[in-house]
Amino acid sequence: MTQQTLDFLSDKPHDECGVFGVYAPGRDVARLTFFGLYALQHRGQESAGITTSDGYQAFSHKGMGLVSQVFKEDDLKPLQGHLAIGHNRYSTTGSSHLRNAQPYLIETIYGPLGVSHNGNLTNAVDLRRTLLERGVGLSSTTDSESITQILAAPPDVWARKPINGGSSDRWVERIRAFMEIAEGAYSLAILTRDAIYAVRDPLGLRPLCLGQLEEGYVVASESCALNPIGATYLREVEPGEIVRLDLNGLTSFVGQPSTRRALCVFEYVYFARPDSAMEGEVIHQIRQQMGRYLARETGVEADIVVGVPDSATPHSIGYSQESGLPYTEGFTKNRYIGRTFIQPDDTLRRQGIQLKYTPLTTNLAGKRVVMIDDSIVRGNTAGPLVQLLRDGGATEVHLRVASPPIRHPCFMGVDMATYKELIAANMDIESIRQHIGADSLQYLSMSGMFQAIKDVVGEQPGYCNACFSGDYPINIPDWLLNDERDKLIFEGIWGA
Repeated sequence: MTQQTLDFLSDKPHDECGVFGVYAPGRDVARLTFFGLYALQHRGQESAGITTSDGYQAFSHKGMGLVSQVFKEDDLKPLQGHLAIGHNRYSTTGSSHLRNAQPYLIETIYGPLGVSHNGNLTNAVDLRRTLLERGVGLSSTTDSESITQILAAPPDVWARKPINGGSSDRWVERIRAFMEIAEGAYSLAILTRDAIYAVRDPLGLRPLCLGQLEEGYVVASESCALNPIGATYLREVEPGEIVRLDLNGLTSFVGQPSTRRALCVFEYVYFARPDSAMEGEVIHQIRQQMGRYLARETGVEADIVVGVPDSATPHSIGYSQESGLPYTEGFTKNRYIGRTFIQPDDTLRRQGIQLKYTPLTTNLAGKRVVMIDDSIVRGNTAGPLVQLLRDGGATEVHLRVASPPIRHPCFMGVDMATYKELIAANMDIESIRQHIGADSLQYLSMSGMFQAIKDVVGEQPGYCNACFSGDYPINIPDWLLNDERDKLIFEGIWGA
């Protein structure tokens, strides 16, 4: 079962992928990568893969499912070498098939090339068409394979002039050539015969950080992947930066100048694991501060605060601290329902949310409840959760959301639905309240969200808030804005 088949259990956006890379001579890099991916499992539950290199040849294993389902001891043993990259996938571009699992691995004139990609290229259709016109055969439907092919053989028209500063590293030059024509979001972990490269788009839309081992270096989507393998956090990969990890240590290059920063603000709201650090601050603290602002802006007379587990727990703690209302658990969560490959039958599907949550009646009986959630996307679980609290004995249920209404889809590597699916794009707040059956409904304001971030992180150069505001930091093609993806699938230009 892929994550899409569990939509009846979840109303959350899904980040496309988690990426990981390690250069560590003398270490079992496949095992390090396994545990790094295990820590990044929240960023993609559809497929997983690891590619290694010993400086001569590359080895790879990938499959559908969770990291623990794809890899057993016998799968790790053949993955030899001192270089490795890994990937967890949740599909946004390209469907749920093994052929779309990453890392991609091909042989080039300069040896093996492996690519792990988090993000989405908004000009992927144009790049794919150009590759096909050049006679490049593509075996998958993802923009990530196009990235791999462009790095392997940049088209003459893209490599006609010297690229930014003329590095002696041929792979840096090829990465720069790719960055010149790529539009959209990309954080990359790239494996070659001799090095790992970490690459981040000039806007810094998707996160990427660096860590250090005694024997080498690590790159990962989040810092939570560093502690389990004994690595220490160094810093974020800067927007537009290329970082090479090899026997010479860590070397930085300018890939593309960064004139504006636009880290996805939803990393703070929901995506990142609460124990991860971004911009030097722990995500849990930022979410607590969002909860405090939510209480200031949307206070209501009530008896207890409960959070939708587990993502809304930090927000709920902050709300409780600011409001003075006691925080308690309102639900017991079955944390393994999303890990089964057995499809529920129609009766279980109709029961829906009861498969995942059970109300704690002893905590709820006779109580006026403030239920905190981090976000509402399609609105297909908020109503059942409100009803569960009522079934558990709550006399009132007031829903508070620790982010602004999501009114616009994301095209930069997040599965954020379409305009016709987003409930806040089609209903006002009062209509949403009636739809979900809450006694009241209020959201955190945009200004409150950013002030909460500023209180913890300090003044920062910029974030992408397009899902809330519709202000996209890059040009979005009309076919994406108009939900014409099905037409492109039919024409064979875009992957199903």
